[in-house]
Amino acid sequence: MHRDLPYDLWEPVIGLEIHVQLNTRSKIFSSAPNRFGDEPNLNISAVCTGQPGALPVLNKEAVRKAVQFGLAVGAEVAKFSTFDRKSYFYPDSPRNFQITQFENPLLRGGQVIANGKTFKINRAHIEDDAGMLKHFSTFAGVDYNRAGAPLLEIVSEPCIHSPKDAAAYATAIRAIMLYLDASDGNMEEGSLRMDANISVRPKGEMGLRPRIEIKNMNSFTFMEMAIESEIQRQISLYLDHPHRAPLDLIPPGTYRWDPEKRQTVLMRRKESSDDYRYFPEPDLTPLILTDAYIDQLRSTLPELPHDRFRRYISDLGLTEYSASTLVNEKPLSDYFEEALKVCKSPRLLCNWITVEFAGRLKESGKTLIELGILPAHVAKLIQLIEQNQITGRIAKSVADDMLATPGLDPEKIVAKNPDYQPLDDTASIEPLVDQVLAAHPQSVADFKAGRDKALAFLVGAVMKLTRGKASPQIVNDLLRKKMGNGGKEKG
Repeated sequence: MHRDLPYDLWEPVIGLEIHVQLNTRSKIFSSAPNRFGDEPNLNISAVCTGQPGALPVLNKEAVRKAVQFGLAVGAEVAKFSTFDRKSYFYPDSPRNFQITQFENPLLRGGQVIANGKTFKINRAHIEDDAGMLKHFSTFAGVDYNRAGAPLLEIVSEPCIHSPKDAAAYATAIRAIMLYLDASDGNMEEGSLRMDANISVRPKGEMGLRPRIEIKNMNSFTFMEMAIESEIQRQISLYLDHPHRAPLDLIPPGTYRWDPEKRQTVLMRRKESSDDYRYFPEPDLTPLILTDAYIDQLRSTLPELPHDRFRRYISDLGLTEYSASTLVNEKPLSDYFEEALKVCKSPRLLCNWITVEFAGRLKESGKTLIELGILPAHVAKLIQLIEQNQITGRIAKSVADDMLATPGLDPEKIVAKNPDYQPLDDTASIEPLVDQVLAAHPQSVADFKAGRDKALAFLVGAVMKLTRGKASPQIVNDLLRKKMGNGGKEKG
């Protein structure tokens, strides 16, 4: 890495191509199942394995899901679009060409809001996926189960200028697909893969310099790391060789990200569109849509992620961070929505779902949904806290019990455990307050001298004696009554 790189004088220019696998039951051009995880070469047909004479038939459901995405992002939905053949020769491409949309794509334009910024989409089109190469210790095999799976390729404008914004944009795309139920968004299974096109230029320069492409990333974290590494590499080259032509320093190429070396690795020099020898797909007629079809799909759009995000902030009072945490994972957000039907304290509920329970589940990798803990049970736990039936400390223990035995109602957990019964009568708490005051005369003196932190210490001491069962409000009131209100904090 070049020392003391003046990064603030350079501007990255990033464009993303996001390939989203649509969750249709069958493949895009055949009736073979579109399903992940089966034995190799089980979900195949004459069409998706490229047998001579086999003809493709377009999947209507794939078109519907793609159009819904276009409407969700405000794209122009083409009433006339066509298919093309894109030729390339890889072992996992049985026909040696991909059926895609080059000249007349289904969607043009549109935009996505993420990180408070607006990112523009250039185009989006439907196409079929390739198979998978699988490498073993003594041989390699080709699994064609994925060949022919429906893809929506979403191409952004080169309008992204930081790795974090790239990740935010991609996260927003994934969330939209989840809310539309157009994809499962499972990145580990390859349902969403990203290619990043990256160049850098001095700030103020308007033209675009040579770019490289990093292919097939299926992790937002790795994508951020890869883009950052490539930005540093390109800036270093320009600074080390100020008199050389940009194209000599950054010849267009296709790279991959090596997470162990933490650097981009050249795979091949970049092809141009001519190398793919695009030509119209002769076995598929043009795709023609009507205004009535498009309007009908527009009327069925659900609440979309950004709309829900704004509602969470404006109506529920959540912070932007909390709202994003919920909204970006639709199952979690839906869980929150269900719990809200019982609990009317959205901020406390959000904190328990995204912080308290999430922290306890981090090591296991499980979620509340996977464990079978009902949203209503989490909501009831919040109600117990809000109604002062249990303290926050007891609530944490109840939460542990809920995770240990999923399905248990927190109200029943509290009722059956004497240790969870609240201590909320003054007569029971007052002797303990007297005991703490007698044991800590210095803290009493500090409080009377105006040092309010002493009060927090004394409250904590009483709560410790009661194992967290005492009402904090009663403890505070008793301490202040017995010590007076204290003076002002002395500097």
